[in-house]
Amino acid sequence: MPFWLKKTGKFLVDCIELYLPMLTFTVLFVSFMSQIVARYLFKPLIWPEELSLICFIWTALLGGLYAKRTGSHVAFTMLYDAAKPGLQKAMRIAGNALLLTSLILIFIPSWNYIQFMAYKKSDALRIPMNWAYFPFIVFLADMIVRLVIDIVKDIAGKASGGGKP
Repeated sequence: MPFWLKKTGKFLVDCIELYLPMLTFTVLFVSFMSQIVARYLFKPLIWPEELSLICFIWTALLGGLYAKRTGSHVAFTMLYDAAKPGLQKAMRIAGNALLLTSLILIFIPSWNYIQFMAYKKSDALRIPMNWAYFPFIVFLADMIVRLVIDIVKDIAGKASGGGKP
């Protein structure tokens, strides 16, 4: 694969998993603070709360993808850590396969539901709700790809060994 293609791909993934959640968190924080200021100094506003909630969805889902990439998500691994390396590998493959299966099964129904939500708009900002919930589809697609890569690496024996389920 050409270097420029790898670099472009990494930049696009960084935009989705890193820069967009940073932007949505910043918008969330500013709208939340403006809501507090407006409530105590002026007239209470409706739109900052709505914007905060939508930005929270985007931040949580897309930020979770970055946590998956870096392996920095919370994991309870007492049994995993006590197992021998061969059993750890089997546990990773089984856990990733189970998660992959469930994400694949919910992908199409989730897509259909999010497209169905296009008719509904948010109350204050009039944002179509399919835009508000679209990061869930991005989350599912990204997680499916990452889980397939993790399973293939484990089966091929190329896993770092330190990866947690």
